[in-house]
Amino acid sequence: MKQRTEPSAERSQTVQHLREDIVFTDTLRGRVFTFHSTWGLFNPRRIDPGSRLLVEHLQVQSGDTCLDLGCGYGSIGLVLASLSAPGETHMVDKDFVAVEYARRNARNNGLRNTRVYLSNAFSHVPDVPFDCITSNLPAKVGNEMLSLILHDACSALAPGGRFCVVTIAGLKSYIKRNFQQIFGNYTKLKQGKTHIVAMAVKA
Repeated sequence: MKQRTEPSAERSQTVQHLREDIVFTDTLRGRVFTFHSTWGLFNPRRIDPGSRLLVEHLQVQSGDTCLDLGCGYGSIGLVLASLSAPGETHMVDKDFVAVEYARRNARNNGLRNTRVYLSNAFSHVPDVPFDCITSNLPAKVGNEMLSLILHDACSALAPGGRFCVVTIAGLKSYIKRNFQQIFGNYTKLKQGKTHIVAMAVKA
């Protein structure tokens, strides 16, 4: 009978290392942030190009009430909280692991003006008039979910509130058409090689 072999010490150390937090620092909008993340979250080792492009062109004012939709471990939401202080920033995600890390990253970076909680898009977002809503919109959620997000964002914004998103360049026409239909306006803030940052303002 063939004996079962135990994992080698080296393999055990590798597995244990994979369970440890991934920790990195990055400078966003002139502030150094330290992020903890883990395998299974989106871009766990570095800020993805789309999120970076978005935070570089966000229009946020001190005192704004903000929402980061699909916050992941918090790369966009923490910038919102930093720029809008003392205004409050909500950070939501449908992944409980993302919410756990975003909450921890907000605390570790000294951003107390945050609320981080589970929500499938706007399903659990309270009835708060937001001044700024942001999202790194994933193309894979499909047009139906994107349509719900855009309509709900318009409803959740205060008059004059801004909806700023980053998408892959292939969604440019879709976002432009739907922003114009739902909000009545569309502004391209920045076009990168692979992503585009766009904004709509609620009348």
